[in-house]
Amino acid sequence: MLQKRAFHLIATVVVLLLTGCAASPPQPHEFEPPVYPPPPSEPRFIFERTLIYNDDVEEYTAGMRFKQFATGSSRKLRGMVKPFDVAVHKGRVYVTDTVQRAVLLYDIPGKRFLEFGIDKPGELVKPLGIDISTEGEIYVADVSARRVMVYDLEGHYLRAIGSKDQLNRPTDVAVNPDGTRLYVLDTGGVNSDSHHLLVFDSASGKLLDTIGKRGKQQGDFNLPLQIAVGPDGKIFVVDGGNFRVQSFYPDGRFDFAFGSVGRMPGQFARPKGISVDNSGNIYVVDTAFGNFQIFNPAGQLLMFIGERGNAGIPGNYMLPAGIDVDENGRIYIVDQFFRKIDVFRPYNLPANEGYAVPSSPPSS
Repeated sequence: MLQKRAFHLIATVVVLLLTGCAASPPQPHEFEPPVYPPPPSEPRFIFERTLIYNDDVEEYTAGMRFKQFATGSSRKLRGMVKPFDVAVHKGRVYVTDTVQRAVLLYDIPGKRFLEFGIDKPGELVKPLGIDISTEGEIYVADVSARRVMVYDLEGHYLRAIGSKDQLNRPTDVAVNPDGTRLYVLDTGGVNSDSHHLLVFDSASGKLLDTIGKRGKQQGDFNLPLQIAVGPDGKIFVVDGGNFRVQSFYPDGRFDFAFGSVGRMPGQFARPKGISVDNSGNIYVVDTAFGNFQIFNPAGQLLMFIGERGNAGIPGNYMLPAGIDVDENGRIYIVDQFFRKIDVFRPYNLPANEGYAVPSSPPSS
């Protein structure tokens, strides 16, 4: 009799594991994702999801749950320790992690999680900026190794660009629209004059040009931090020490600058990450404000998203860093303190449209 009862108990537990505990208590309040700008203004973006652990993208099947129960094993959570920058390609979210010395892949449509840059010859020391070409090559700035590492979309090492003779403190990278030119931002330092932008041939690694020098005039840099390239090939540089964003033509000529030091919208206190969408709008993260501001192609402020806070809830940031905008207009922002990536969707884009949607299982 006792054996029969034990059998029924085990069977019940297995059923609960396989079905996911359907009798869980109801939540007292349904979560309402925040929209930006808030009412009564017409919303333009809505919070969609947060990425932290492998669980946020991996599919945990009934078979995996049963195997875990049968073997007595526990599921290992993996995720970010100190993320810095993010780049997105057709729903695949790549984030650099300076503590884990790796690039983490949150593959939303593929429902999987992957780490790379850990093994030689593609081993990373301190990865910071990241960008992806239209051909699907991943470029990662390694500030400690003083070079740029190149991988394919699966994280397989391809080649390295730059050397210690050419780069002092490479902090970010960007690829031009046709994938032929790689821009590497050298932040330099307090006691260094290497505050400039280097242009390489993305295939051969040959150094083609150097843009800018240390200073405060138009086209000069003072502790530049991150870089982005627009759909028309224009280059946008966060000139952190000068509290501005500078725009350059593809040939390196100065275009215009916007921003100034201050605490008002449209100004900067600690500008950091930057991205440009398909319409040429410019997204700039400000670590001190705990938000990102959106500017039109002429550098005029459109709106901002987020605020400084210690709760870690959607739209709350303590140390925001990198940012990217994908092919469908979704925004991905990294917060180093909360070890997360928040994703915002254009309000008029249905949740089931675009690349960043989990793929459906094939029909039987």
